[in-house]
Amino acid sequence: SSFNFRTVAGTNRLSKHALGLAIDINPRINPYINSKGILTPENGKAYRVRNIKKCKGKYASYMIQKNSQITKIFKKYGFSWGGDWKYSKDYQHFEV
Repeated sequence: SSFNFRTVAGTNRLSKHALGLAIDINPRINPYINSKGILTPENGKAYRVRNIKKCKGKYASYMIQKNSQITKIFKKYGFSWGGDWKYSKDYQHFEV
């Protein structure tokens, strides 16, 4: 998921996706978990446990992690990763 002309949920501000400044990679395997622990998309529940050895998801080896090659590449080019967020986690999300 990349370009998506929309506002940030609950606001009037355009999202980074609407501005072409964000990309989401494999949302089911790398879900968004809000500050209340609600996971999106719902079919990503198997990937809530982010430890590859403990995760029961079939594609656990494809989960984006802090030290994954893809995270290192995006950060090298100035992107931040949603997995580093303090109050919620958006493991699929990279933005610049």
